[in-house]
Amino acid sequence: MRIVFMGTPEFAVPCLRQMLEEGRHLAGVFTQPDKPKGRGHRLAAPPVKELALLHGIPVYQPKSMRTAESAELLRSLAPDLVVVTAYGKILPQEILEIPPLGCINVHASLLPRYRGAGPIQWAVINGETRTGVTTQQMALGVDTGDMLLWKETAIGENETAGELHDRLSLLGAEVLSDTLKALEAGTLRPVPQKEEDATHAPMLSKELSRLDFTRPARELHHLIQGLSPWPCAEALLNGKRLKIYRSELVSMDEEHPLPPGTLTGGGELLVSAGQGLLRLTEVQYEGSRRMSGSDFLRGHPAPAGARLE
Repeated sequence: MRIVFMGTPEFAVPCLRQMLEEGRHLAGVFTQPDKPKGRGHRLAAPPVKELALLHGIPVYQPKSMRTAESAELLRSLAPDLVVVTAYGKILPQEILEIPPLGCINVHASLLPRYRGAGPIQWAVINGETRTGVTTQQMALGVDTGDMLLWKETAIGENETAGELHDRLSLLGAEVLSDTLKALEAGTLRPVPQKEEDATHAPMLSKELSRLDFTRPARELHHLIQGLSPWPCAEALLNGKRLKIYRSELVSMDEEHPLPPGTLTGGGELLVSAGQGLLRLTEVQYEGSRRMSGSDFLRGHPAPAGARLE
């Protein structure tokens, strides 16, 4: 079975590595073009490209998959199957129809929930306790294809989106491996998605970052964890930006006597919310490095009554 793999970021690397370890016949890898990175704005290769070149697999980086040239390129590779994991480009119908076995996508949610670009982050932001990975037979809509296989996993109470991302990338490789084996064995039974259960997970933006401390502590906690490491929750302390990477719930329901956003003092970064109390456990002050909340207070004393805005 000749396979063309399409993927770009670190999330897609375990899927490609799994196929390499299983000795899959990879006819080529499609990934997004190199992009400027860092202060020097030097072109950097996507992680998938680096792994592919390391193993001598041809790499193709078309700017668009909606051109006749891209379609002809894929046809020239004569794939039986295309596997897509976090490629970052929408495939048109012409591309989907080229491989005889179609295109299989590895998606980081339990479809039909959290279709779209940000399934991991929105699952955390919305306070979900479970998520997973689903392989689907790709269709023209965004993550609307028939489901093939899926696996669930719990979301930890204090797990960040970044940590969940890393776990789901490994789980995705497992689900893909099982899917390819079932495809070869002829045991796959596609399951149509129920549209009434579908939810959308749009791409995140920095507009979500600024915290509103009149909201309940539980909502703020999930937002902080879901936005870590990017775009990262933030607030102002003494007029300077404070990025907040991690938090813990101290209490959830009761109203605190202090106004929302008020620090309670002591050796921890405890802040009152509209309901409940929140501990900020990892932060970064403007012009400083990331550190624990207690280390931050040792270098930047914040008396009881100081406000986060």
